Amino acid sequence: MSCYFFKNTLFLISILMLLSSGSCNGRIFTFEMHHRFSDEVKRWSDSTGRFTKFPPKGSFEYYNALVLRDQLIRGRRLSESESESSLTFSDGNSTSRISSLGFLHYTTVKLGTPGLRFMVALDTGSDLFWVPCDCGKCAPTEGAAYTSEFELSIYNPKVSSTNKKVTCNNSLCAQRNQCLGTFSTCPYMVSYVSAQTSTSGILMEDVMHLTTEDKNPERVEAYVTFGCGQVQSGSFLDIAAPNGLFGLGMEKISVPSVLAREGLVADSFSMCFGHDGVGRISFGDKGSSDQEETPFNLNPSHPNYNITVTRVRVGTTLIDDEFTALFDTGTSFTYLVDPMYTTVSESFHSQAQDKRHSPDPRIPFEYCYDMSTEANSSLIPSLSLTMKGNSHFTIKDPIIVISTEGELVYCLAIVKSSELNIIGQNYMTGYRVVFDREKLVLAWKKFDCYDIEEINTSLAGPNKTAAVAPAMAAGIGTHNNSSESHKANQTISKSSSSSNQRFKTVKLWCFFGYVFILLPLL
Repeated sequence: MSCYFFKNTLFLISILMLLSSGSCNGRIFTFEMHHRFSDEVKRWSDSTGRFTKFPPKGSFEYYNALVLRDQLIRGRRLSESESESSLTFSDGNSTSRISSLGFLHYTTVKLGTPGLRFMVALDTGSDLFWVPCDCGKCAPTEGAAYTSEFELSIYNPKVSSTNKKVTCNNSLCAQRNQCLGTFSTCPYMVSYVSAQTSTSGILMEDVMHLTTEDKNPERVEAYVTFGCGQVQSGSFLDIAAPNGLFGLGMEKISVPSVLAREGLVADSFSMCFGHDGVGRISFGDKGSSDQEETPFNLNPSHPNYNITVTRVRVGTTLIDDEFTALFDTGTSFTYLVDPMYTTVSESFHSQAQDKRHSPDPRIPFEYCYDMSTEANSSLIPSLSLTMKGNSHFTIKDPIIVISTEGELVYCLAIVKSSELNIIGQNYMTGYRVVFDREKLVLAWKKFDCYDIEEINTSLAGPNKTAAVAPAMAAGIGTHNNSSESHKANQTISKSSSSSNQRFKTVKLWCFFGYVFILLPLL
């Protein structure tokens, strides 16, 4: 079907809708179908002025066009090369860590017809994609500190012409016991690990606007199931994901699952986390052959990105205790439960050469140290993980630096957890992380996220965004720190292509009464 063209697409869609609704009263409809490069379609194109590029039959361009279209539909390249067909959001593949909104990575998603943009947080620790909609209790879109920085939207089902409600007989409806009837609208309610943080509403379907990442980008419209978030609570009302959350988990309702199930891409995606807070996301990306990987620990009742760590190295100390952890981009920092938390932290403390900072209830980290202005970051104990399969994951930024009242304090950026171990996005910095759900492995490779930009924009043709800064390309780099008296000025550090030298610090949002600064170990 991928190489054929219907003369009247709108008429075809209307008929298919009638057929699916069972309201055709036994009528049979037939269609005249032609090859997309046939003489009939060419004559139609000449008369209407549409689809004007017709490569000569039998030419390289002719067959390349057919193969590229097949790759888009199947979600695969026909060759066994490292680079597979991939999709990303229509506004670009850029993500940005926004310090004023919980240190999470955000991107812009366009949803509905006409397309409405939402600045959503990217979360591998949950499954549902939801946006504020028909709000009973949502984060404010004006009056709050962040509303002067970002343009926020509220989804209106009545405005989108492609909106569909999800009924209780749909296989994706998980809360059928709350339904009023089989064909009533499916409700949802999701609670998160963060204290008293939840979203509830009803499930809907609508078009998500995407684009291919290849030499000739094509627009793709994919129907996805999402949450019409009518009532939010907890962090969703102020400091995190005020405009929606994009769940990237393994359940059938997640967008990666939908895209793979529809055959648009391979069942895999990657995220890149740059030192300066700029990142990338690509659906269908399986990474490269030289990356390291470790298998997922699958729980059939609730699959997630859980992996096994077999060894931890802190400085010169090896810790051979095994534990499992969730790789979660929706968690700002890394969490460990005892006894691993205490073992790792005490090992770090025994090798730290600076005076331990007095306990401060405003700081969420326990192991903190006073830092002099002449401090050498190379003397701070390093941290690395060995995963199942003997693959190695070196933590690029094991500490976070806090500045307050003229003094600097650095902390081991691990929080004590009472429930589960989580590798948060702060420890994914400097890597392209691949969540390969086909091979059931987590993979990673050291990566400068700007390298991805160079590759993609060099192939992007008329839609390329090479002249646009990555955060701006995602539509979320618009905040103006100069107008914020209560925030630190945000400094973005990029790798220099000539000297490969990186700035030492990036000033961030005031959190717990302090200014946080990321200090990469160079």
